[in-house]
Amino acid sequence: MIILIIVLLGCAVSLFGGGSGSNSYTPVSAEVEAYEPVIRQYAAQYGISEYVELIKAVMMQESGGRGSDPMQASESGYNTMYPHTPGAITDPEYSISVGVQTLADSLQAAQVESPIDMERIKLALQGYNFGNGYISWALSNYGGYSYANAVEFSTMQAERLGWSSYGDTQYPNHVLRYYPYGRAFTAGGNEAIVEVALAQVGNEGGEPYWSWYGFSSRVEWCACFVSWCAEQCGYLDSGIIPKFSGCGDGVSWFRSNGQWQDRSYEPQAGDIIFFDWDNKGSSGPQDGGSDHVGIVQRTENGIVYTVEGNSGDACRERQYSVGHYEILGYGTPTY
Repeated sequence: MIILIIVLLGCAVSLFGGGSGSNSYTPVSAEVEAYEPVIRQYAAQYGISEYVELIKAVMMQESGGRGSDPMQASESGYNTMYPHTPGAITDPEYSISVGVQTLADSLQAAQVESPIDMERIKLALQGYNFGNGYISWALSNYGGYSYANAVEFSTMQAERLGWSSYGDTQYPNHVLRYYPYGRAFTAGGNEAIVEVALAQVGNEGGEPYWSWYGFSSRVEWCACFVSWCAEQCGYLDSGIIPKFSGCGDGVSWFRSNGQWQDRSYEPQAGDIIFFDWDNKGSSGPQDGGSDHVGIVQRTENGIVYTVEGNSGDACRERQYSVGHYEILGYGTPTY
């Protein structure tokens, strides 16, 4: 009987999953992470700085970051140095340059608006795999991506070329398992902004956050970062979080909307944490002004974990004790 129960439980896990589900996130490999500086360089060059995580996910699906053509980009029209046959590129950096430029074209053709515009991202990804002819065909005939029309296009192309198959009809799902933003749509609203912020950890210099805000050159960008993350989740348009570039403006908004807690509060994921660095110590007076802002990731065992832009001119994870003297207070959005 015990053996039978174990077997039945095993079958249930196999059929229904052990809690990970199709929306679970698988981190990219160390080999892919090692290419991040080069990926950021070409993402900036081709105007898709905010899509670094998506580029990494594509590389992970294509090669796991291994080999001399990690983006498997040799068949792209942007490859002008090597044969247009699979794996022909022998320079990893050139592969990344070609692959990023190809993906940038796909994102533009699919009219992708943000890193969490998931339906159009699926269209762009399928276009990266099939070629951008799929994107125009899908938009013209169906208004966008679906798995069914990806199968239809694949079958049509295979018949036309006399091949047994054409491309990967499940390419978007295969890529998106490595894309951290995908988790934002299975969690509550407060978790969404945390996931968006976490995906930016490692950015240095604050581009694209301050330029998105409208500044022509670098400014102190911690508030721009919070606003940018809110925009990616649709929270600016819905009025959940204000757009602000000055920390004091953010404090004023949350206070005037009755969504403010002082530093003794134990914050929740998605709360906006404001700092007052002018404090002289735990018993010293506060001047009431905010010098820095971030996003609360979680609170655990009396420790507040945050994601902050412009922390040493980079996006970083930080931590503080609850009630830390440098904390001014918290904006508490209603998600």
